[in-house]
Amino acid sequence: MEYRKLGTSGMYISALAYGNWATHGEQIETDAATTCVRQALDLGITTFDTADAYAGTRAEQMLGVALSGVRRESIEIFTKVYFPTGGGRNDRGLSRKHIMESINASLIRLGTDYVDLYQAHRYDYETPLEETMQAFADIVRAGKAHYIGVSEWTVEEIRAGAGLARELGIRLVSNQPQYSLLWRVIETEIVPACVELGLGQICWSPMAQGVLTGKYVPGQAAPAASRFTGENGQLTSDNRYLTDAILTRVQRLKPLAADAGLSLPALAVAWVLQNPNVSAAIVGASRPEQLKDTAEAAGVTLEPSLMALIDDVLHPVIEQDPSRVESFLERP
Repeated sequence: MEYRKLGTSGMYISALAYGNWATHGEQIETDAATTCVRQALDLGITTFDTADAYAGTRAEQMLGVALSGVRRESIEIFTKVYFPTGGGRNDRGLSRKHIMESINASLIRLGTDYVDLYQAHRYDYETPLEETMQAFADIVRAGKAHYIGVSEWTVEEIRAGAGLARELGIRLVSNQPQYSLLWRVIETEIVPACVELGLGQICWSPMAQGVLTGKYVPGQAAPAASRFTGENGQLTSDNRYLTDAILTRVQRLKPLAADAGLSLPALAVAWVLQNPNVSAAIVGASRPEQLKDTAEAAGVTLEPSLMALIDDVLHPVIEQDPSRVESFLERP
């Protein structure tokens, strides 16, 4: 396993981070989740990413169970706050009330006294940024989180948050964006700003929600029990990546991966890790053998000629528009 600094902070994290969005509490239950987490540890993965809203808070709890008994100082636990965790008016967003209540609840579910990174899961347009950053600063000073990060903020929001953090005596150290061979919207504006500000990227969906595994073939039924299997067994059509144009070009990557001695999933993850501003790529699993496959990506250097060939294959279907940064609420 390769280990990298999280941005310009002093903390090392594993280049592959184990994430449990859409798996723990949704695809698999506690025993299977624990098996996958233990496989991750055996592969040298020390960084674990979750969020309070995943699986209605169950994902945090299952990760806590899976990591029980592991030496706390040997791992890095990341979680997030923003999305609803209940039905009340204040059970969402980045108000001081919700942040303070959420960190305490997350620590209980995770079975730990602190998290290594606490992240704003989205930007809250209904709460003053000053209120949000003051709450994060107080959490850091209370020892409940070592570092603060954000997820899917625009470049302007990242700059404003980083400035306020500095004024409060803390630092933003990371951004968690979607980033893959197909989704490159962070490259034009966000990555340069984060390099300047000292933030590292912790990238989610490096395999484009499974599309870059190559298992979805145009004109064929979806694999059994896949997340995009419709009622008739065919591929669902409500995902941005499930178009014939994209799926056809992804199939053309398979021989390139084979020539590099990698599986297609490993090639996809390795490509993300070539970006020097990327601190980690988040990988998930519903079966432990899936982690063995993607672990091949750690420490791999892709030749410039291969990177160029990949771009030639995918060029017509790559999304690069910086305005497409994910956002839960419509921006004013």
